[in-house]
Formats: sequence, C-alpha cells, structure tokens
Amino acid sequence: MQEKIIEIANRIKELREVSDIAPEEIASVMDISVDTYLKYENAEADIPASMLLEIANFFKVDMSLLLTGESPRMNVFTVTRDGKGVSVERRSQYKYQALAEKFIGKKVEPFVVTAEPKDGEPTLHSHPGQEFNYILEGSLKIYIHSNEVILNPGDSIYFDSNYPHAMKALDGKPAKFLAIIL
Repeated sequence: MQEKIIEIANRIKELREVSDIAPEEIASVMDISVDTYLKYENAEADIPASMLLEIANFFKVDMSLLLTGESPRMNVFTVTRDGKGVSVERRSQYKYQALAEKFIGKKVEPFVVTAEPKDGEPTLHSHPGQEFNYILEGSLKIYIHSNEVILNPGDSIYFDSNYPHAMKALDGKPAKFLAIIL
C-alpha cells in the first residue's frame, strides 16, 4: 500500500509542478500549512480522501487521475463489481474503496469505507462540502461539531463537512459504510 501512496503523492507533485504553482499557494487554498502540504506531496503523511478531492478540484482534474494515473472515460454509466473499486488506504483507521473512478465529470465521490476498531478518540478533520454516510455493517460513532451520534446498519447521516468530524467503529468490530463526499 505504501507504493500506492507514493504514486498518488508523485501525481500531485507533478500536477503542481506542471501547473507552475508554488507549494505555498496550494497550501493556502487548502487552508493547511505548507509543511503539511509538502508531507502529503512527499508521501510522508496520510492524505485524507476529502483532501484528495479538494486537490483534484483545485487542479480541475478528476480524483481518479490522482488515484489511478488514468483519466475516466465513461460518461453514460460505470459498474464497479463487489470488492473491485480502487482501494485507497489513507489512514490506519479507515480503508476507502472508490466506487465510480471511471466516470467522467462526477458531481460526488462515492466510497465504501471500512473503519477499523481503534482505542482512544479519533482525530477530527474537516473539509469543504458535505458528506453522506450510510451504515452497511457494524456500529459507528460519528463525532461532529461537539456531538456524538451512534449509527447502526441502515442508519445514515448527512452533514456539513466544514465542521470537524471523525468516525469510530464500535464493539471491537470493523464498521463498513457508504460515504458520498460532495
């Protein structure tokens, strides 16, 4: 998986260099420190999927280009078979599987996310836009804007992702959910 992270980081760096944009400029637009941005670009820190989406939007490319190195080609429909989505393991507590990486001009990024059980409180993060999560398996605690909400299979939450948020699998078991980031 480290090899995939390095490939994504290299694609981001290449896009920035080809676009003749300084690291300071993109860091400012992403509202992160230059040091954090450079850690992402050098594969020294995990890049949250939401940040990948922001970077793709900044460069006006499809997120699939960052994930796979290929531009999407489908414009009527695309099918992703069970377990065959592009895997992105950005943080040790979450495993993302992109579900529509081959579709051109997506308005949302759908993922199946597996949250692994971890001790302690998760790290809160935020990103522009909105997010929808639908629980498929297990139980998940969502931390959002000073609230804690427990969701079980069939439950869902839609929220403004500008507010700091995090997810935590409960009962010592992984939780699997559909995440749609827009």
